[in-house]
Amino acid sequence: MSASSTSANQELFNKVAQVTLIFWLTKIVATTLGETFGDFLSMTLGLGYTESLIITSGFLVTLLVAQLKSKRYIPVIFWMAIVGTTTVGTEISDLIDRTLGLGYALGSLILSSGLFLSLFIWYKKYKSLNIYPMVEPAKELLFWVAVLFSNSLGTAFGDFLSDNMHLSYLGGSIVTSFVILAVVLLHYFSNINKHILFWVAFVFTRPFGATFGDLLTKPTALHGLNLGTLNASIVELALITILIIIAHINLNKLPLHTQKAFVKIKR
Repeated sequence: MSASSTSANQELFNKVAQVTLIFWLTKIVATTLGETFGDFLSMTLGLGYTESLIITSGFLVTLLVAQLKSKRYIPVIFWMAIVGTTTVGTEISDLIDRTLGLGYALGSLILSSGLFLSLFIWYKKYKSLNIYPMVEPAKELLFWVAVLFSNSLGTAFGDFLSDNMHLSYLGGSIVTSFVILAVVLLHYFSNINKHILFWVAFVFTRPFGATFGDLLTKPTALHGLNLGTLNASIVELALITILIIIAHINLNKLPLHTQKAFVKIKR
């Protein structure tokens, strides 16, 4: 069996996308969309962080129910759920940092503690942080809890870089890009646990998306490109739609005997 066929089979029989280059590209676009759409609701529409959190939480819960009930990896459901966690994560971070007035540093500490706790519970139960296989409901629920914490933490850390460290949005994107590059190099050239590196990369793609989203939307006076939250969100939605279509096309290329085997399992 070819490597591409093996990868596709793993996607079919798991609930989580295979971690490839397209995974990280889609994750970055999803996090950027979550940032700009969250800001569109809370700032552009003036709903505020509490009201926006209620709306986006309803959106996320609906998607997670669909994801948890599905029997296999369905790209559109999975990635829209990721977008949901990034949008809710934006609102949670802003609520903690701004509405409750705890600040970005303390907010990042609280959210990182939540992430470490969820991963600790995961490790104690499964003796590994490997996301594969992802077919057990309890493990999948832990995965989504960790994803929500990581995306909320990424938002807070991105804002910490721009507001507390006084980096420009471009500067924040560069810093997080170097962190992601370091993780990639450690993955290939070190003996550090690959599952830990995955979660580090997962966290830091969020502040990259957050700072890149701010770079797109903020006015030029604040060193942004002044696209606005709505225009930026529309562009990002178009990009993630293309990536999701590619993911569905790749799944449809599975060998016929593999698809038949999966049908038997579902029955």
